[in-house]
Amino acid sequence: MVEIRENEDLTRLNSFGITAKAAYYCEIRSIKDLQELITDPVFRQNPFLILGGGSNILFTGDFKGLVIHPVLKGIDRIETKDPDQILIRAASGENWHGLVEYCVEQNLGGIENLALIPGNCGAAPIQNIGAYGRELADVLDCVDTIDLRNGNYKRFSAQECQLGYRDSIFKQPEGRFFFISSITLRLSTKNHIIESSYGALQSILPAKNSEQHTIADIYNAVVEIRKTKLPDPQITGNAGSFFKNPVINKDSLDALKSIHPEIPSYNTDNQHFKIPAAWLIEKAGWKGKQKGPVGIHALQALVIINSGGASGKQILDFSEDVKRDVKTKFGVTLEREVNAV
Repeated sequence: MVEIRENEDLTRLNSFGITAKAAYYCEIRSIKDLQELITDPVFRQNPFLILGGGSNILFTGDFKGLVIHPVLKGIDRIETKDPDQILIRAASGENWHGLVEYCVEQNLGGIENLALIPGNCGAAPIQNIGAYGRELADVLDCVDTIDLRNGNYKRFSAQECQLGYRDSIFKQPEGRFFFISSITLRLSTKNHIIESSYGALQSILPAKNSEQHTIADIYNAVVEIRKTKLPDPQITGNAGSFFKNPVINKDSLDALKSIHPEIPSYNTDNQHFKIPAAWLIEKAGWKGKQKGPVGIHALQALVIINSGGASGKQILDFSEDVKRDVKTKFGVTLEREVNAV
């Protein structure tokens, strides 16, 4: 029977290392556990929060409800009719980077650019995680869920997940009741499509014809970049990228370029352009800036760090200071990638 604990310490379950407690807490190790849980009065009478790897959450206080922590495990290979492709189904409690490592070792292509993204597999479609020219949307086949309102199973196709830039149906009101039990990815077994155009990758990749790069080359380059530029949350509390890259229209971009001609931008659909939030934050003078135990990482302006002992409110207030300053200096509104609770 599923065990529900009271007054549970969540410090170990969030990568910021924020001290917070949950009024109630349980671990889900099977679908049976989940089906038992939704009949329990504690679940029915309290707000709930599904907490996976804790790498994209900022606790601003204790959670006065039930924290549901998925620890489902398992990685399965599913053959397809196409010999060049295979389906990989991963349980939601599997570590994301562990899945990437497994796939690279098996020479399965498609997620090598997403190495060392913190968190578990269940959170991957919620955020539509992405890095270095690739997103989960490029390889997602389907997501298996349980509806917490009635215990019914529902499979979402990739299209039904409504994946956008760090967005999905699971972040919308109608999607928050779905507990993700597993994700299924469609990966290549050969003739891999290598994405190496990202500038930072080019400076790390082995010096050879780009057509000769392997998925292992990409994986190793991404790991090297991330280990060099990003702090280890086991040592310094952080949630990776704190802000999304803002998307603006062409008129706004032209106005910015008239003042800052060097500003980088990436065309998304001919009418809208993505601006690196890290560039805006650094240009505004925040990179490496510290206020007490909270600051911006010295090597990556997108990362807010907890140097030790910071509260969630201190981190949130600091992030709002950064947002206001960027808005004042550039007229661009930053949006948090991290969820504040």
